[in-house]
Amino acid sequence: MVLMGCGADDSRSADTAPGAAPSAAIKAPAAAGPATGDSFTSDPSEAPPASATPTASGGSATSAGASEAAGAPLIPSDTSPVDDSVAPRPPSNQIAAGTLTAGTWDDNRNITRFLDYRAQLHDEQMDGLLDFTPEQHTAAQVRTQPAAHTTLDIALVIDTTGSMGDEIAYLQTEFLAISSSIESSYPSAEQRWSLVLYRDRGDVYTTRPFDFETNPEVFRQNLANQSAGGGGDFPEAPDAALEAMNQLSWRAGAATARLAFWVADAPHHAEKAPAMKSAIEAAEAQGVHIYPVASSGVNELTELTMRSAAQLTGGRYLFLTDDSGVGGSHKEPSIPCYFVTKLDSAILRMVDIEMSGVYREPTAAELIRTGGDPQNGACTLESGQTVYVF
Repeated sequence: MVLMGCGADDSRSADTAPGAAPSAAIKAPAAAGPATGDSFTSDPSEAPPASATPTASGGSATSAGASEAAGAPLIPSDTSPVDDSVAPRPPSNQIAAGTLTAGTWDDNRNITRFLDYRAQLHDEQMDGLLDFTPEQHTAAQVRTQPAAHTTLDIALVIDTTGSMGDEIAYLQTEFLAISSSIESSYPSAEQRWSLVLYRDRGDVYTTRPFDFETNPEVFRQNLANQSAGGGGDFPEAPDAALEAMNQLSWRAGAATARLAFWVADAPHHAEKAPAMKSAIEAAEAQGVHIYPVASSGVNELTELTMRSAAQLTGGRYLFLTDDSGVGGSHKEPSIPCYFVTKLDSAILRMVDIEMSGVYREPTAAELIRTGGDPQNGACTLESGQTVYVF
């Protein structure tokens, strides 16, 4: 069921052709924690206990270790109580991991095309555009070089407003299983997981951050206990979410891969464009690579903002597609050529690139379909321009 919340489809969005029916691949692990009867029906919409507070230096001060022991959230900002209709979700045992499908795109390997795309939207004088300069984008492309890492910090930043109700249960299941796969794929790498939930100002919470945990089961419990609600208009508060993400206790140093998967279907409020820009710049300064995951209903401003965040911080743009048959219509991205795989496969590939320092394209077994006609990882366009798809 598609809930008509804040993230209604934009008139700019073009539909992709539906593809293969979803199939069950891997099963999400059971949440570890207090029994609720169904790990996908507990909705902690009320203000959570204040067991930890962010520090001015960007780390967190934990009260009596409660955050580490029980996965308690940091104090959320703006917890004004409002009517918070909760999106109904199917039981977790009816949702198969490996269902959602996605494409990926790396603007740092296609910087000329990205700058042309950015210039086109700026010429349209769209409200809410971030005023990064072409020089900033070019400098980021020069800085972005893959490198191997031995430890891993991952933050999941997720929009939990009502419009995400059509996909949030599937996204939870996917990331529950993905975290287990990453844990088993890199057993010698010390891994830490964190979670930042966000809605909009005036909702029950604006942000609800959970700092890094070395116990992935605590992260998975926190994730499984969330649901969609609130919102009301199209824009949300991703600026506040990325700011909260920056306040997490990220590890410094070249040994650690710092990844943030930002899952959303709506842009920032236009007047918050300066705050959004500042949050992206702060992430880049910490070496946090942002990997947006564009969900159903994104518009052109959301795509450009997400792609800008990925390009400037050294991440890549991921976008859900209609091939899964799940959720509302997904915007055809403003790119000419791409691979479509399962979302879990795409994210695991992104992590593998970050840990190994080596680019790789999907295997033939992973591939569902292509957009355009990629050959050996590249497409030659009618203009003669070559673009790279992984």
